[in-house]
Amino acid sequence: MTPSSSTADLALRRIERSPMFQGAVISIIVLSAIAIGAKTYDLPPFAGNVLSGLDVAITVFFLVELLLRFSACDDRKRFLLDGWNLFDTVVVLGSLMPLQYAEAVLMGRLLRVFRVLRLVSVIPELRSLINALLKAIPPMAYIALLMFIIFYIYGAIGSLLFGGINEELWGDVTISMLTLFRVVTFEDWTDVMYETMAVYPLSWVFYITFIFLTAFVFLNMMVGAILEVMTAEHQTQGNDQARRERHDMSAQLDRMQRQLDEMQALLRPRS
Repeated sequence: MTPSSSTADLALRRIERSPMFQGAVISIIVLSAIAIGAKTYDLPPFAGNVLSGLDVAITVFFLVELLLRFSACDDRKRFLLDGWNLFDTVVVLGSLMPLQYAEAVLMGRLLRVFRVLRLVSVIPELRSLINALLKAIPPMAYIALLMFIIFYIYGAIGSLLFGGINEELWGDVTISMLTLFRVVTFEDWTDVMYETMAVYPLSWVFYITFIFLTAFVFLNMMVGAILEVMTAEHQTQGNDQARRERHDMSAQLDRMQRQLDEMQALLRPRS
């Protein structure tokens, strides 16, 4: 890599990571979201033409921004291996789809709607939240499986005990599980409990133990799994940021050392 190309790459990185540029990208994404929402209303022809022109300008801005990010990337060959870069590329290239053809209208509009999700890829805090949520899916899946087992057991018990009281709520195990979902979301669950307590006064034990297990224990376990992954994600993000800063600092020091060597060579007396 020549000194001029190295200097250009450093300049592109500074522009791409500058707060002003990031703020401009966020503002354009918000403007794109407002334009998408405005198109859902009945607008006069003039306003429709203005929104169409604005959509073209936003698409061009996103394309330029994507090319700038690609140029500023440390390893351009692995640019699309990053999930967020791939998502942005698909959305931006999909926004270039012309809407003159009827079969492309729906797909093009849907991809334009997804441009709002670019806020997630632009704002690091939102990106870390989504990354943590995706990484927390495996442990959450085991917790969800255990919750399903508890739902099934209580659903079978409820169907056997309360099926004769209200068949619409406890007719079979699947209906009973839907009723239990209503109970765990606290949607008028006391009405369900009082109805069965009229026949089985101790049936409140059934509901209290179920709510304790699902709403208090398992849901908090899910929150704990997400928080654990988020902590690890923040640590990883901090390490990546520190590594990038060290890389930029090393590149700047190398450039300064080359300039110093050139100045020494110029000042060295010729023999």
